[in-house]
Parts: sequence; C-alpha cells; structure tokens
Amino acid sequence: MGTAVTADGAGRRELAPGAVHVPGWLTMAQQQELVAACRGWARGPAPIRHTKLPRGGVMSVQTVCIGWHWQPYAYTRTADDVNGARVAPFPHWMVELGRRALVDAYQDETAGDGYTPDTALINFYDGQAKLGMHQDKEERSGAPVVSLSIGDTCVFRFGNTETRSKPYTDVELVSGDLFVFGGASRFAYHGVPKVYPGTGDPATGLAGGRLNITMRATGLNG
Repeated sequence: MGTAVTADGAGRRELAPGAVHVPGWLTMAQQQELVAACRGWARGPAPIRHTKLPRGGVMSVQTVCIGWHWQPYAYTRTADDVNGARVAPFPHWMVELGRRALVDAYQDETAGDGYTPDTALINFYDGQAKLGMHQDKEERSGAPVVSLSIGDTCVFRFGNTETRSKPYTDVELVSGDLFVFGGASRFAYHGVPKVYPGTGDPATGLAGGRLNITMRATGLNG
C-alpha cells in the first residue's frame, strides 16, 4: 500500500514528512528561462551525455551537471568521464530559486534560510527514458533536494528510505511542478518509471521530452 498523502486547497501535497509536491510552481517565463539556461549548459564546457554505469550499463536519461560533476558514485569539479573539463559554475540566481522553493513547499518563511545548493543534475528524458529507484546519497549534506520539472509529464515514484520496493506513491509531475524532499524523506528511494511523450507545451522552448533539474547541497569543499 502507498504512503499517506495530505493536500491543501492550492493543490500542494505532502506525500511523506518532508516530501512536498507543489503543482504549477514555475511560471511559463521561468520555464522558458530555465530551458534556455539548460540548453547552454548542455553544450558545455562538459556537455550532456548518457552516463556510463560501473558495471557497463548506460543510463537512458541524458545528464549535464553544473557546480559539481556527478558520476556514479561521486562528485568532482571536472567531468573526468566526459572530456575532463571543469563544469559550469552554479549561478546565484539558482540558489535564490532553491530558497524560494523551500519557503513555498514548506510554507515557512524561514525554510530557505541557510540553504545554499551548489550543484544541479539536469536530466533530459526522451519518450523512452526511465530512471530506476535510487537514493541521492553521494552528498555529505542532509539539506533538501529541490526538483523542477519542465516539458512532458512523467510518473514520479516516491518510496521509502529502507528499500526500493513498496511502499511507494506514484504522482504525475507536469511542466512547472516543484517537488521537494528533505528531513525524514531526504534519503527516500525514488525514480521515474514512465514519461508521456507529447504532453509538454512547446511554448516552454522544449519541443519534446522532459527536463528535470535537481538542486542539491553537496557539503563538499574545493
């Protein structure tokens, strides 16, 4: 059985303690700005790629990183598995966006105080891409993860902190949605079992597919 879900009148839903879905959080203008920024980061200095896994597999999503470069299962400043280039810096306007996301998700004016994300993993899903259940646990910080969706609708599966299997809750994330998970849910397993092609609005600047931007605080120095 799934986890309990609570909702308020604005559509905000708390799927588990610390895990909050806020539909339609990004304006169209913000989505357009993020698509343009992501398109630039995808070109480099460390370009978007299908990440190779340690056992020889390749992820179906394409990923580009800013601030820190992620590869299974560590962060580095340079994209050693791509071209060795230092990744693009994490911009301050993204820090401010992350702080506002926490304030709105947790409905607490102090929720963003001290939150300083320093990396983002930007995943692009075509119609066939999926992401298996996993934890975001390479960070040395327990600060919340801020996730933004643009483009095609997906099924987001949000689970528990102990196992990849049930209990979990499936929720549809559409373009402009915000999802935050922190506190007791910070290390919950989660994944994307399905994307619905053709459901996004081309007005975002994304003709097809889904962009997912996850901001994190690594807790690393250097």
